[in-house]
Amino acid sequence: MPKIGNLLLPDFPLLLAPMEDVSDPPFRRLCKMHGADLMYSEFISSEGLIRDAIKSRQKLDIFDYERPVGIQIFGGDEEAMALSAKIVDAVHPDLVDINFGCPVKKVVCKGAGAGVLKDVDLMVRLTKAVIRSTNLPVTVKTRLGWDENSINIDEVAERLQDIGVQALTVHARTRAQMYKGHSDWTHVERIKNNPRISMPIFGNGDIDSPQKALEYKNRFGLDGMMIGRAAIGYPWIFNEIKHYFNTGELLPPPTISDRVDAARNHLLWSIEWKGERLGIVEMRRHYTNYFKGIVAFKEYKQKLVTTDDPTTLFAIFEEIESVYSNLV
Repeated sequence: MPKIGNLLLPDFPLLLAPMEDVSDPPFRRLCKMHGADLMYSEFISSEGLIRDAIKSRQKLDIFDYERPVGIQIFGGDEEAMALSAKIVDAVHPDLVDINFGCPVKKVVCKGAGAGVLKDVDLMVRLTKAVIRSTNLPVTVKTRLGWDENSINIDEVAERLQDIGVQALTVHARTRAQMYKGHSDWTHVERIKNNPRISMPIFGNGDIDSPQKALEYKNRFGLDGMMIGRAAIGYPWIFNEIKHYFNTGELLPPPTISDRVDAARNHLLWSIEWKGERLGIVEMRRHYTNYFKGIVAFKEYKQKLVTTDDPTTLFAIFEEIESVYSNLV
């Protein structure tokens, strides 16, 4: 069983990836209900936290029902990272995670996220600053390297473990790949097999089915895996994978009632957490994913993304459930 500090995780845990504008408390709550073992907040700018930016502060909201949960921070300045680690410490998550993997230009340009892959010494200094400033276990999420000619994850893993990092998640792509092409988990397997490495190693990238999850579990021998994009609009993936691990059988796909329930709960919790207006507007990007593959759904999708009244929205959900249940 992997251990991060005093946090004991189940055998081969399934982690929910930190995803900007996705991994907020309502979404994490759904994924927890459907089998995710460890969650992370959306990544939070250390500069934003120190400036007391409202959006950054709101991302610190965590709830007991979603534990264990980690808060993820990013930044390129040691002092800012140290100060933000102290702020995170005060809200008592189960761990603090550092993002050295985000490939987005506006993050990389600030010398943060995957930008730090070009300077491992800086990565070590930033990580040390966080470790010194918190009592929580510190973990890291990163990529293989900047591009295929500079894959440096072996050095990164050893140096991070040496300064006290307690677990490492590797998105098995380079920064240059962004989210394109295939992930290459053989590099992550090599770290896991390094006799010097004793901290848990988690793999991330391209896990989108129970069959692939089992294949990668058996093939690469890691301590667990992180799932990101495949969970968007499909929180069932965690329990589907666990069921397949245990039985070798696939669970039946979610019914229309299951899909409506998930979307309805997501909307309800979004309104509770963000307020009515923002909760409704920010939920709109999720409907396509919840109802993907349903025939002739365009009219209902149009209603869902243009309706501003919660009572009407919940009535639309009931109508969808009724209409499509009768069609099956």
